Amino acid sequence: MALSNSQHETIIKEYERTRDVNRVLMESRREEVYRTIPGFQELAESMSSLSVASARRMLEGDELAQKCLHEQLQEIVSHQRKLLAQYGFSADYLQPVYSCAECRDTGYIILDNGTREKCRCFRQREIRLLYAQSHIQGMIERENFSTLSYQYYQGDDLRRFEAAVQLSKKFVQNFKNSCENLFFYGTVGTGKSFLSGCIARELLQQGNSVIYFSAAGLFDMLARYSFDAKSKDLLYDLYEDLYSCELLIIDDLGTETTNSFITSQLFSCLNERYLRRKATLISTNLSLEELRDRYSDRIFSRITSHFTLCKLTGADIRILKKRLAKELYTTL
Repeated sequence: MALSNSQHETIIKEYERTRDVNRVLMESRREEVYRTIPGFQELAESMSSLSVASARRMLEGDELAQKCLHEQLQEIVSHQRKLLAQYGFSADYLQPVYSCAECRDTGYIILDNGTREKCRCFRQREIRLLYAQSHIQGMIERENFSTLSYQYYQGDDLRRFEAAVQLSKKFVQNFKNSCENLFFYGTVGTGKSFLSGCIARELLQQGNSVIYFSAAGLFDMLARYSFDAKSKDLLYDLYEDLYSCELLIIDDLGTETTNSFITSQLFSCLNERYLRRKATLISTNLSLEELRDRYSDRIFSRITSHFTLCKLTGADIRILKKRLAKELYTTL
């Protein structure tokens, strides 16, 4: 879906704030180095005076002025790097700071043919505004690999969860070099959505475009746009976003009211993303037998043949947490 003018302006202002913050950080680092390393500021200032002097010599016809300037500047830069290392600073400590190195916090990148296109980080900001991804933003702050715990699992359930964690980390590690799909299934409350959030957080931090939908929310939006003649453009844009984002997460498949429309929409989405070699992650409380009975043979075949299946079992962790919290409260 296309951004409104106000939404576009909101994103541009975010980039402006990011550049301002990074500019202040850069100035702070420079002042720190000037305070710490004697003579460093003078070296930096000498580069400007040398450039001015060289420009004057070139205007006077000195053909060696530019080559001489390059050698002098290289010598100063080399000396600066040695001083930085001597005083415990990294070699790139005074390099420009960017939150996104690809677009240098402008939101756009210049292609080899000279045309300008939106950076991946701009695309993710679009997704956040267009699809109100507040649920996943809140989820990944609470649920990520750093907050992962194995304490609620034991026996075969623990072994399955450990395998699922390793599979999730491998999925993230190989994301840019392979097109894999994941299908988390099993009993309620065993960590399927949690691991989906872990994966989403890591890939978002790498600058990938990630769209998250609950199955019910996704098919509700598709139905509203499909059966409203005034929403044809919105439907087209929604399809394009669903088909082209780098990772699509469909959470809680099976909680929606299934009918022929939803079945056809789900197959179209899975098929188109497969053809475009885009990754899809699905979680469900359905068993494989229930998945086969609930959806078409084409969907069952597509998932079982093109997704890595990962089964999670055990008690409902949310209920366990509530029970433990209640027991702790009663003992106080």
